[in-house]
Amino acid sequence: MKLPCFASAHAGPAPSYLTGRVGDEHLEAPNKLQAVAVAKMNGVIEAPRSPILSHTYTGRPLSGTHVLPLYLEHPTPRPNLIYLPNTSPATLVFSLTHANLLFLATSSTEIEPLLVLEFLHRVIDTFEDFIGAPLLAVKIENNYDVVAQLLTEMCDAGTISTTEPNALRENVEIEGWMGKLLGSINLKTPLGSNFSNTNTPALPAPNTPALPWRRANVRHTSNEMYADVIETLSVTLAPSGRPLAAFANGSIAFTAKVTGVPDITLTLSSPSGKHNIGGIMELPVFHPCVRLNRWKERPGELSFIPPDGRFILAGYEVDLLPFTSGKSGSLSANNLKLPVNLEMKTGLGPAGSEFEVRLQVNKILGSQSSSGSSQFGRGIGSGRVGSPHPGSPASPLLEELTITIPLPEDVRNLSDIRPSRGDASFNPGERVLEWHVPTKELSGPTTHFGLRCTVVGSLVDEANEFDPSGFAFNNDYSYNEPYQSATAKTESKPDNSNEQDAKKVAQNKILMPSSVSASFTVKGWLASGLKVDSILIDTRKSRGLGEGIKPYKGVKYLTVSKGGVELRC
Repeated sequence: MKLPCFASAHAGPAPSYLTGRVGDEHLEAPNKLQAVAVAKMNGVIEAPRSPILSHTYTGRPLSGTHVLPLYLEHPTPRPNLIYLPNTSPATLVFSLTHANLLFLATSSTEIEPLLVLEFLHRVIDTFEDFIGAPLLAVKIENNYDVVAQLLTEMCDAGTISTTEPNALRENVEIEGWMGKLLGSINLKTPLGSNFSNTNTPALPAPNTPALPWRRANVRHTSNEMYADVIETLSVTLAPSGRPLAAFANGSIAFTAKVTGVPDITLTLSSPSGKHNIGGIMELPVFHPCVRLNRWKERPGELSFIPPDGRFILAGYEVDLLPFTSGKSGSLSANNLKLPVNLEMKTGLGPAGSEFEVRLQVNKILGSQSSSGSSQFGRGIGSGRVGSPHPGSPASPLLEELTITIPLPEDVRNLSDIRPSRGDASFNPGERVLEWHVPTKELSGPTTHFGLRCTVVGSLVDEANEFDPSGFAFNNDYSYNEPYQSATAKTESKPDNSNEQDAKKVAQNKILMPSSVSASFTVKGWLASGLKVDSILIDTRKSRGLGEGIKPYKGVKYLTVSKGGVELRC
């Protein structure tokens, strides 16, 4: 098979982290990659330029200058897989965006899509690890010697081989690596030093471990282990507030800075007990270092020898409405707990041109127990006795609350915006109203907030209602009507005004918003209720860790909603 890969600078969302339970052995496939290329474009207008990087493995793939315009011809938002039938041969284009870079991989034969996307994720993570984050086009251009070595080692003659950063460091030679490190602290390295001699090729260490994800001879002066559990909310609410769908996509980011080869066991639990954690965590994915047999025998226990540094240990999904799908659990549709509750009323005012958003902030106490505060020292401690630290499970902290209200295309402007707290602004170009509530207001005694706005439609209706000449074609100016007293005229005015108001209400109905979404972050709280019970090192199985050394351990919880909580109107 033929599979070239291209990447170019592009403004767009970025994938958060490496996903999928794929180790090096799982990436082996009969299909072969053919080329890798990098091109640069002009941000929003997406004007293509010539490729800045091209690396061919085998065959004669389509060039980056040919594939990139064909990809940009498709209207946005572009899917991750696009079929180009008019090319010779017909080509499948896989795309991935990250840090203003667009990565494209093409295949002329049928191939597993997850295989290609996973390889692109591995390329991105490796580039960031070696040349630094954020990943920019100028960094790729200035470090082409390193990038070329990485691409050669990651895929050999079209077959994916080594994708773990720690294993790549044993084979990839980085010129001036120690010099750059010492240069950051205003020190210079003599050219004759052994560790800066770039003329000598890098040789693998004699005691290189059999673990491809961990480098050899790891040494740390301060031994530390951190676990960050992060969940992203995706909730859809009916106009009545009843949840229609609620999911939490979580990931466990682990940081291991431990000397030698530690054998670690991380234990998870749920509000309904450890025995039910296998039914709560759906679609789990793990780093290749996790022992799957141990997880199958004892759900909730992650036994592994970690890579050196920060990595994604596991990912999972939790259905927050288990009873809607016939599953058992402790959560139900009636007791779904969210940090904020939304309510919207439309068609308000005498002309029906106003709408109101009501926001209620819930003082959530996380389900994570503070009983384990003695064994963790990060994010669990308290500033003083009897006062939990903000952002800990005992005192969750709500931050960065933003309410987003998309408006129909017929809305020309908002004549009146009245938030009870915070700042609200309307963008006429994107027709989006954003309401920001500062963190200090959220931590105060006030828990109810409101926003009332008045919409303004097009100018066509106003032109029909007002005629500068005093005459209009749709009015009847007949003089055969009898004279009426002033009293009769005043009595008929309310009826005419009521008719006009009903007409305006019907016209303004199409100007009302149909949804409202909330974005926020909550430190110290998880929607699923999962928690880390313990992080232990098995001293009998570990190697290289000195006697009596107890690594510093810490756990943090974070819930993120980037417009994920949406209320339909």
